Amino acid sequence: MRQPRTLVGVLTLLTLAACGTEPGPGGGGGSVREEAAVTGVHWSVTSLTVGGERTAAPAGAHVEFGPSGTAEGSFGCNRFTADARIGADSVTLGPATTTAMGCEQDVQRFETALARALDGELKASVTGRGSGRTLTLTTADGDRITLAAQPPAPLTGTTWKVTSLVTGESATSLPTGAEGRAVLTFGEDGSVEGNLGCNSFHGEAAVSGSSITFGALASTRKMCPPERMEVERALLDVLDGRTAYELRHRALSVTAPSGKGLAATAQDAPG
Repeated sequence: MRQPRTLVGVLTLLTLAACGTEPGPGGGGGSVREEAAVTGVHWSVTSLTVGGERTAAPAGAHVEFGPSGTAEGSFGCNRFTADARIGADSVTLGPATTTAMGCEQDVQRFETALARALDGELKASVTGRGSGRTLTLTTADGDRITLAAQPPAPLTGTTWKVTSLVTGESATSLPTGAEGRAVLTFGEDGSVEGNLGCNSFHGEAAVSGSSITFGALASTRKMCPPERMEVERALLDVLDGRTAYELRHRALSVTAPSGKGLAATAQDAPG
């Protein structure tokens, strides 16, 4: 097993103040203003551009800004919390604390780059309205973090896309060929259905407090490439009996008593 790697946090994020100019006739953005306030909004990180090279963010990377100069979120694997100092159209970022989950190399590289970009004074710009808002944070060197407003997702009725498998303090992204295939949906009637990465399944899932108890799952029996069968076996180990779950806006984690678990994000409806 890989040893957990500590990500040194270097950020503090913001609560953007209501100030600036009125929007033009088209309702576009620019400076931060009252109707485009970002507090109380779940901002999903969509991309990071460093040195002109754009990188898509890992699933689940996000920031939420509190009303008193605090922020919390996820880089895609590790979570962070931070304080904030806010200007009219800028944000000054300071130290942050993070978890120390061992992450896949690609995710670790993104997290390190994001932490570096979110350091010092950044320009802040909001465009759009409502759930269509986009927040852009720009460094003095011209590097950009782009974030999009997203509504919360309920446990039931949402298609949850499995993004990683967790063992203790290590998280592993799904292998090539298995990404985006493993999904699960909980029904209001205590049912669960989806796909294990290879075979589709259905069964019972009783939700009580912070736990989900899975009954025996019935599934199809086709064979798939080894990497997809490996994901299926890992998920079956998790979705068995009583588990603990945590729902954070659009991120879901399910953990078995053994310490094995899964991380999933709400899958956007096709546009």
